[in-house]
Amino acid sequence: MGSPKSITPCPRRTAGLWLALLSTLLVPLLAGTVQAAPPALPGPIPAEVLEVLDGDTLLVRATIWLGQVVETHVRVDGLDAPEMRARCPRERELAETARDHARRLIGAAPVRLLDIQPDKYGGRVRARVLTIGGDDLSAALIEAGLARPYHGERRQPWCDGTGMG
Repeated sequence: MGSPKSITPCPRRTAGLWLALLSTLLVPLLAGTVQAAPPALPGPIPAEVLEVLDGDTLLVRATIWLGQVVETHVRVDGLDAPEMRARCPRERELAETARDHARRLIGAAPVRLLDIQPDKYGGRVRARVLTIGGDDLSAALIEAGLARPYHGERRQPWCDGTGMG
């Protein structure tokens, strides 16, 4: 047995591999076909609501796979509700009303999470939330006048007279 031969790559072949690799990565990026955000988890994912924090935030225990359960905060997609950490007494009052209405809509039954995505503020996910009766929580709160439609634009204040109530 002789000593193993050292293999020297052909510079032309190496350059061709690099070019192929770069074009595979760059062409979709330049063409705009690379997704900027991870795809949504379509669901439905069953979840027990542990706490309704306000009209648009829930703490849930979700079953993500057989025997795999995760607790996370869920930002209800499609709406902006007043915040419990309010800037004025009127917003706090509206936030409590929205939270209490969400609690009544959900009841003690589990919910279903759909179109689950990372939330832009981190530390939670964003999802559509359906009650056990099939009602969309976002649509129900908006219809009740306790929230506004929201799709990522700048949020409007609740305290300067432009808010509800």
